[in-house]
Amino acid sequence: MAENCIDLSIIVPLLNEEECIVPLYNQLVPVLSGLGKSFEIIFINDGSSDGSSAVLSRLADADGNVKVINLRRNFGQTAAMSAGFDHARGGIIIPMDADLQNDPTDIPLLLAKLAEGYDVASGWRKDRKDKEAFRIFTSSLANRLIASFTGVKLHDSGCTLKAYRAEILKGTRLYGEMHRFIPALANLMGARICEVPVAHHPRAFGKSKYGFKRVLKVLLDLITVKFLADFSTKPLYMFGGIGIGLFMLAMFAGAETIWERIAKGTFVHNNPVILIAVFLGTLGVNFIVMGLLAELIVRTYHESQGKPIFLIRDSKNL
Repeated sequence: MAENCIDLSIIVPLLNEEECIVPLYNQLVPVLSGLGKSFEIIFINDGSSDGSSAVLSRLADADGNVKVINLRRNFGQTAAMSAGFDHARGGIIIPMDADLQNDPTDIPLLLAKLAEGYDVASGWRKDRKDKEAFRIFTSSLANRLIASFTGVKLHDSGCTLKAYRAEILKGTRLYGEMHRFIPALANLMGARICEVPVAHHPRAFGKSKYGFKRVLKVLLDLITVKFLADFSTKPLYMFGGIGIGLFMLAMFAGAETIWERIAKGTFVHNNPVILIAVFLGTLGVNFIVMGLLAELIVRTYHESQGKPIFLIRDSKNL
């Protein structure tokens, strides 16, 4: 991430939003100028095949506050957003969608929450205007799962409009569809998080890029976040716990074969339960060994990159 030297960085990833770019810019500039803060607007063109690149180029030529990043191909929203974070110079970073569904007039509301001492102010599209019932249903289900798994009780994890203190995003690497889990990752760092109701407008141009494929990606990423939250520094607790559980089941199955031999005279080679015992025992040992290997990988990861296993909010007289 670039060194902070301005107040605000607005991050706008986009894909084939040619008609929305200029209207969004015209809405953003008065709001940002009225705040009395220095700002930059970073558009990340995620491999658009329409005229988005030309429109962005004209805007950047006309306004030095507009920065443009053209990705070589379509890498996805998370990668595009990550590119914006890496090049942002603002002390506060605000991502938002380019489709005009987010309202720039809500930016002061998010900033007011950060001024109260919060590290993350997350937008909540309380009155959604999406036309697709499937999208609303899956989004609601995903939000409940994310809140349950991560412990971050947000009504709307999928809302792109959020405000972050830049230090929260430093060192955060995003993969898959992980951009919607940034508040959960920030929570692992001890960030103070709040939710702010924001406006949501119907899509005026283009079409939604949301689909069933993305739902599956979100579910898989949720498993990743849960693992990072609970076992990122002690993976043996998970793998070893499963391994010990399987090994105990193997011992129970083995005892069952012994009991049947004594009580019923059933020989081991005629008892299929012994196969279950051997299979569970082998699987249990494998999980424990996987946990030990994961321990080595985690220690190498933290020590080679100098990553601490703790984070300090502030200190005095050190």
